[in-house]
Amino acid sequence: MAVETSPGPTRRSLLAPVTGRLRQIALLRESPVGMVGAALVLFWALVALFAPFLAPYDPNANDYLALADPTPSAEHWLGTDNQGRDMLSRVIWGSRTVLTVAPIAVICAYVIGCLFGLLAGYYRGWMDTVMMRIADIILSFPVIILYIIIIATYGPSAANIVIAVTFTAAPQIIRIVRGLTLEIRERDYVAAAKMRGESTWYIMLVEILPNARGPLIVDACLRMGYTIIAIGVLGFLGLGLPPPDPDWGGMVKDTYGFMSIWPHMALIPCAAISSLVVGFNLLADGLREISLRD
Repeated sequence: MAVETSPGPTRRSLLAPVTGRLRQIALLRESPVGMVGAALVLFWALVALFAPFLAPYDPNANDYLALADPTPSAEHWLGTDNQGRDMLSRVIWGSRTVLTVAPIAVICAYVIGCLFGLLAGYYRGWMDTVMMRIADIILSFPVIILYIIIIATYGPSAANIVIAVTFTAAPQIIRIVRGLTLEIRERDYVAAAKMRGESTWYIMLVEILPNARGPLIVDACLRMGYTIIAIGVLGFLGLGLPPPDPDWGGMVKDTYGFMSIWPHMALIPCAAISSLVVGFNLLADGLREISLRD
């Protein structure tokens, strides 16, 4: 006798995450603030992606003829810096630097933060106590001091910037994930997973973490903004990417001494940093509005 199968529930369960994402995108369209933020982030993402095609000059090429008048002109739309390098090209290539280093640093911080936050919130007891005390010790230091200590010790490079940001951001994420885990672990679907005999890692990664994604996504957008500012500050202090790589913070450092004569040299990279940070903050506000509507 043939046995009838019902693929409907399985198909619905597989399509549920996709449906949820489409619904979030639709709701984001109803948030003007979120749409402005998404547009700013998308703009800089496209600029970074197509930097080799958008930049009119090599970002490190020197136009010594432009040193006589580095202000914006037909040849250099945003002018040149104090070394005759095209500002537009350096801003475009600098976006690729920022949007490569910052996401990697935030992802690394979230991998560590989610792992230890889940363990602390799920097991509690001595594990929770030890992890929270370690996090408190790291958080007791000023962030900029930790950045300077790490970068000055191991040298300025993209990898060391990622390490510094991960080391300082992970304890904050641990505390957020721990608080969410303490709440979600008492839900009925977690108890049902335990009764089915699911493993601890399955419960944490499949039942708890996905149901904490709302606040974590909002925090990730905000943390991207903080990380971009941190990269800019490190570049301004001379602890960013080694020259001559285009770095928005390094561009400000190299040209802030000419603010009284040619202010565009420092204001343009500052405007780039501000617009990208504002974009992530507005996107986070839009996502928060969506979470409040659900």
